[in-house]
Order: sequence, then C-alpha cells, then structure tokens
Amino acid sequence: MPFNVSPGSGADVALVIASTAAKSPRMSSKPDGSFRLFRFAGIDVYLHWLWILIAYFQIVERPRAYSSLAWNTAEYLALFGIVLLHEFGHAFGTRQVGGTADTILLWPFGGVAYVKPPPRPGAELWSIAAGPLVNVVIFFLLAAAHFLPGVAELAQTNRDAYFLLRNVTYINVGLLIFNLLPVFPLDGGQILRSLLWFAVGPVRSLLYASGLGLIGIVAIVWYFIDWRSLSLDQSTIFTALIAAYLFSNCWAAFRQARALMQISAPPPVR
Repeated sequence: MPFNVSPGSGADVALVIASTAAKSPRMSSKPDGSFRLFRFAGIDVYLHWLWILIAYFQIVERPRAYSSLAWNTAEYLALFGIVLLHEFGHAFGTRQVGGTADTILLWPFGGVAYVKPPPRPGAELWSIAAGPLVNVVIFFLLAAAHFLPGVAELAQTNRDAYFLLRNVTYINVGLLIFNLLPVFPLDGGQILRSLLWFAVGPVRSLLYASGLGLIGIVAIVWYFIDWRSLSLDQSTIFTALIAAYLFSNCWAAFRQARALMQISAPPPVR
C-alpha cells in the first residue's frame, strides 16, 4: 500500500491489508518505531517492531495446519514476501510516471509504500494499480507451479509442502480481492478515486471516493464479524483493528476533501 495523506493522493491476519494504496510525501527519516532491513534500488525497507510481536502470536498461537512451527513460519514469511513485492510494485510504478518513492514499511497490518506520484489522475492511477498487478503476476506464477512435475504427488509425499503452496496461493488471491474492493483507502478505493478524478477533478473525486469508503467500511465490519456469537477471538480483534485503521484514514480524507471544497468555493453573492 502506498500511503497517501495529500489531496493528490496495502479477515484473518493471514490476509493482512497488505497494500492499502495511498501516498505520502517523500520520507526524510525512518518511520517511527521501525528499523531498516535493507536497501534495494534506492528504496529503504523498514520493519516495525510490532511486526515481530504479532508474527510470534500468528506463528505460535494459530491452529496447527502443519506438522511443525517451521512451516507456520514459512507461510507467514511468504505472506509478507508477497506484501513486500506488492509495495515495490507501487514504488516502481510511481517512478515510471516521474514520481518519487524511497521508503517501504512492513508493519503488522501489511505494508506501506511512501510514494509521491505527479498530481495527475493518470499518474496516480498507474502508481496505485501497479501494486495489485504484482499480485496478478504472482497468481499466474503460483498457478503454474501447481502443474510442475511432482507437485501433484506432494499431497501424499510431503503434505506440509503441498499445503504451503496451496495456502500461499489462497493468501495471494485473498489479498488481491480484498485490496481491490472499492473502499478508500484500499487500492480499489484509490483506483476509483483516480478514475473519478478524470471527470470531476482531484477534490471532488477524493470526497466521493472517501464517502463511499466510509459506507464500505461499515459493510466490511458487518460482513466479517459474526454478531450472533460475538467474542474477542483473534479474528474479531484483527478485523476491528483493520476496520479502525481504514476508518481513520478514510475519515481524514473525507474531512480534507470537504475543507478543500470550502476553501475553493466562490464567495456568496451579496
């Protein structure tokens, strides 16, 4: 997810919001509460310390789908590998249209690419769409892997490896579908905003997309939380945290758009 705070602007945590596309100004220092993992193509990749804490609970406390924790760990790392590739998609897409991108942050709910594309709807659209397109490429690669010689026999010879390939495929598809929901600030919501920008301009498009996003977030909460047997299990807690994060960003964008519309409105005729 590129993280966006300006008017131009990655279920079970195994399906983290890997890429809620948004953008922010160029980073001049490392994100708070994080440390740098590595630098690639001029982009610094940081890891938030909370990622380690959440990773522990997701790996150790989740139901055992594999014969050992090593396979749980491999699945969790594969999830964030997909997230990282998605964020590099946003970053490289932004650079292709003449924007800047120099920082990626991995944190418990997925990833954030700090990018700044040029303030044009086409540039915004490509910088956002480039992330999900990475997931599409990964899908075809994983689908092809299922047809490699010997993979079908893994279900009998190495069930852990077979389940890992299957689960990572499901995770990638889940992330792609979730991110493309037309709910701001998810990638789908920001793609909708970019398309609206062509017709109604940058401010109104932000207002409309964030307004629809607020409705969409309510729908997500209603769908993913079982209200009949509400309990503070891991899935409910993470759904609530994700919804709160989305709502906070969407509400901020909605208020920003309203303020910008008031500033640009012509004075009343006296």
